[in-house]
Amino acid sequence: MPRPFLKYCGIHSFSDYTVCLESASDFLGFVFYQKSPRHIKPEAVADWVRRAGQRKKPLVGVFVNPTFDELRVVLQTAPLDIIQLHGEETPTFVTEVQKTFHKRVWKAIHHTPGACGLMAQYEHTVDGFVIDCKVKDAWGGTGVRFDWTYVPDYTEEARRQGVPCFIAGGITPDNIEKLLAFDPMAIDLASGIECEGKKSRRLIQDLERKVGANDETLSRCTRAIR
Repeated sequence: MPRPFLKYCGIHSFSDYTVCLESASDFLGFVFYQKSPRHIKPEAVADWVRRAGQRKKPLVGVFVNPTFDELRVVLQTAPLDIIQLHGEETPTFVTEVQKTFHKRVWKAIHHTPGACGLMAQYEHTVDGFVIDCKVKDAWGGTGVRFDWTYVPDYTEEARRQGVPCFIAGGITPDNIEKLLAFDPMAIDLASGIECEGKKSRRLIQDLERKVGANDETLSRCTRAIR
């Protein structure tokens, strides 16, 4: 059985970037939502990519209810491959973003008992989903997990639509094997691979060992964004 895709998100330093670039992750994520503790400026991302040399992994930009001007400012500077919308963006808004910026768009859906029905509203619109847990006023990245017994339902709906579905929220090397029992298509991690606020090579290696990461990374990430 192939391993799930891996996205390491919330990269907010050059050290984070290089550690994740050298990992088996398939995607690297950067948060452009100003209220997030992992918020980063597009100029920093562009600088890190330049300093690291040839880029080998697709870059994902995370936004929450952005305006088109906000998206344009970031995309003019940061070499993003995918736009992840993590707020209340409608299917119509997603379509306009795709037409305007010619980028793949992933939509974050917050876990609720009826979330699969919400996913269905974006059919033929988004290029992927991220299922996360919304806590109070935070849109994501809280490190809080939802009930993983719902994962097969999300996976089934995503497979029906023919797009990837990332499971996020509260995932760590310590509990990854419990999540793997529900056969997720893809996994999105941020704080779960951090130590004292920095991406940890040790935690990443521990997680990747349990996931069964291998040398298919480059071909896998290429297939995922076509």
